[in-house]
Amino acid sequence: MEEQEINLKQLVEQYAYYWKWFLVSIILSLLVAFIYLRYATPQYRVDAKILLEKEDKAGGELSGLAELSSFTAGPSHSAFVTDQMEVLKSRRILRKVIEQHNFQNSYFLKGNIKESEVLESQSPIKVIVSQIKNLKTGTFTVRILDDSNYSLVEKNGIEEEKLQFGKIVQTNFGQLLITPNVNFNKSIGQTIRLTLQSLDKTIDDFKNDIQISPSSEKQSYVISFSLAGPIKEKSEIIINSLIDQYNIDVSEDKNKVTSATSKFISSRLELISKDLDSADEKVRDFKSNNNLTDLMAEAELNLKTLSEADKEVLEKRTQVELADFMKESVSNNSDLQLLPTNIGLQDQSIEKTLIEYNKLVLERNDLLKSSTSDNPVVKNLTENIRSLNKNLMTSLSNYESVLRLSLNNSLAKMNNLKGRISAVPRQELGFKDISRQQQIVESIYLFLLQKREENEIKAAARPDILKVIDSAYGSDVPVAPKKMIYLLGAFIVGLLLPFTILYVKFLLDNKIHSRKDIEEKFNAPVLGEVPSSEDPIVKDNDRSSLAEAFRILRTNISFMLGAKKDSAVIYVTSTTSGEGKSFVSTNLSRILAMSGKRVLLIGADIRSPKVLDYLGLSHLQHTNIGITQYLINPDMAVENILIKKPAPYNFDIIYSGYIAPNPAELLMNGHFNDVIDYGRKNYDYVIVDTAPVSLVTDTLLIADNADLTIYVARANYLDKRLLNVPKELYEDGKLKNMAVLINDVDFARGYGYGYGYGYGYGYIDSDAVSLRAKLKKEFKKLFKKNKKKSQ
Repeated sequence: MEEQEINLKQLVEQYAYYWKWFLVSIILSLLVAFIYLRYATPQYRVDAKILLEKEDKAGGELSGLAELSSFTAGPSHSAFVTDQMEVLKSRRILRKVIEQHNFQNSYFLKGNIKESEVLESQSPIKVIVSQIKNLKTGTFTVRILDDSNYSLVEKNGIEEEKLQFGKIVQTNFGQLLITPNVNFNKSIGQTIRLTLQSLDKTIDDFKNDIQISPSSEKQSYVISFSLAGPIKEKSEIIINSLIDQYNIDVSEDKNKVTSATSKFISSRLELISKDLDSADEKVRDFKSNNNLTDLMAEAELNLKTLSEADKEVLEKRTQVELADFMKESVSNNSDLQLLPTNIGLQDQSIEKTLIEYNKLVLERNDLLKSSTSDNPVVKNLTENIRSLNKNLMTSLSNYESVLRLSLNNSLAKMNNLKGRISAVPRQELGFKDISRQQQIVESIYLFLLQKREENEIKAAARPDILKVIDSAYGSDVPVAPKKMIYLLGAFIVGLLLPFTILYVKFLLDNKIHSRKDIEEKFNAPVLGEVPSSEDPIVKDNDRSSLAEAFRILRTNISFMLGAKKDSAVIYVTSTTSGEGKSFVSTNLSRILAMSGKRVLLIGADIRSPKVLDYLGLSHLQHTNIGITQYLINPDMAVENILIKKPAPYNFDIIYSGYIAPNPAELLMNGHFNDVIDYGRKNYDYVIVDTAPVSLVTDTLLIADNADLTIYVARANYLDKRLLNVPKELYEDGKLKNMAVLINDVDFARGYGYGYGYGYGYGYIDSDAVSLRAKLKKEFKKLFKKNKKKSQ
């Protein structure tokens, strides 16, 4: 866990070292985003919503079953809505919208930096295109020269410097007729870019841009429209025109159906009317031939009349019988008895005569009680009675004759009625056949009349095909480009761009950077890490990170050497040149001398001497001899090649001398050992700056004389693949008591485990200052600067 935390911190510090890269990248990305947002063409979204009016012809139970299916396993949207959406998206409807407003022609007014699109009604010119060729798009630049002329430049086509408004121009796209429009006089010198498209290309663009979607609710007839474009007014016109054109289209279809229906009904009515006239004539002829008005009514009337006739016959027969009874009674009344009265005879005169007759009989009978028949009064009454009897007989005979004649008439009438009633079934059958045809034709005629009226009412009413819930409306806030998203994206890009570059850089980096790279390769001890520094040499009373690093190195060397020797010979070598051997040798000598030790610095790299250069003592090589001369002539004393404590340094130096043509052979002659022996006898430390081990064998030839070999590996310089060289030397023991020193480590980069040096006396080296401290310091400076300006 601790190792992971260290690696994470190392990773953060490794990238944080390049904080300026991130800051500059973020600033540039945000600047580019601001510029883009400033001059990008905004997109405004327009929305609309309509409700379709569906005529539910199924109705009833079928409609209920359809709704029920939608809640169970039916589709999420009504098939009617889906069909109408396809109609709205059709190229036929879009073609009408585009042709209505000439949206295949786009006008752009050029400004100082950007150009802006305007509607045709807002453009200072108007173009009419005819005889379009095979090109799908044509781009033209028009410049208004004066009231009558303009210049025209076609992309990849013609270029005319002066053309007259109102005249046809032949182009690669087609024939153009450009005329002045509104605000023309205020636009002299204005440049307009025309983008002309074929109708099919414009339809394809609109078809992709317009979004039509149903409601999320099942069985809903609501449809939503959405369109985003640079001109809000143009998008609103497109959506509203699309809705209006759809409404007109459906209304025209319905009007066509209504007109066709009306025409069909009228033609059928004309035919049915003729058939109805024919049926009426047949009914009339049948009734005329059979003396009928209304067969059923006449049949009912005949039955009623027959009943009445039958009753009449019965009454008359009764009267005849009563008349016969009275005649018999009168004829047999020779003894002048009372006759019956009020027996039901309808003749009132006979009834009166009978009453008078009986009155006289009663009066005669009363007289006979007191007199005889010979009484004149009685005789007179008898004569009157006999006269009334005779008259009564005559009246009854006449009445009977009249009754019998009337009875015969009634019987004849009754028989006639019976004949007519018996003929009704046969007439009814014939009449029904004719009447049925008449009724069928009449019902069809009435049905067609009703449908014609319904169709006319429907055509006159013309109910709305749809209801506009929300007309096309767009907010003044653009939907694209979204400012915050672009700024956030620019910020992320500003972070990712340097991060990606650094990641690739680190991924391809094969240099060593810290002691970790050494420890992963082999197990040689690491004496320390020397930080990067601009100063080549440690100064007196120096408290910098460089001085502290060499002090730590001095302590670690003491631990490596132990306390068993009075003097120590320390070799300083490296894999290749340029890793800082001479830098380490000179500064190590300086630090050891500061501690009061006697130090001898030997420049044993006789191929590329740099010791005196690092110490700033290059002029001494002209007045002194070096180790090369001694190896060539070992008879001279070692003291002759010593440079005694050259100012301002407190240690002796033996520099390499002239570059010899055979350095390896010189080092093999054994005289170099004499120099080392002299150093052991007279100095506490002998620091030997040797040649790189991977280039020449010089160091290996004299390696046995070393008590400690400091192997310098320069960070950010040495290839990791070359670590096989020190690894092999360490594992094979070719370099005695070998330890690694990492040079030129930049702790601010976050490599390794170093925490920097230079603490003490309140001083911190600028190379070891953290990112947070640097930023804090910069903000303080900026704050103080702004405060002074405000004052």
